[in-house]
Amino acid sequence: MAEQNFEKSLDRLEKIVSELENGKLSLDEALKCYEEGIKLVQFCSKKLEAAQKKVEILVKTPSGKFQLKPFEENAD
Repeated sequence: MAEQNFEKSLDRLEKIVSELENGKLSLDEALKCYEEGIKLVQFCSKKLEAAQKKVEILVKTPSGKFQLKPFEENAD
């Protein structure tokens, strides 16, 4: 996988899913696509985790000042 980025990886992953769903691949082709898909999922997951760690939110404190805080995913 040369020069990999999130958008290209996600696009390729969507194509792989479509190819696997259409059922026209041989077993060997399907296994190769599946293996590639697993690698792409891992890559995309790492990119998303890294992006989430970078996201900060601006919060207004009770005193009326603003401060940056790390983004925390809601448990909802």
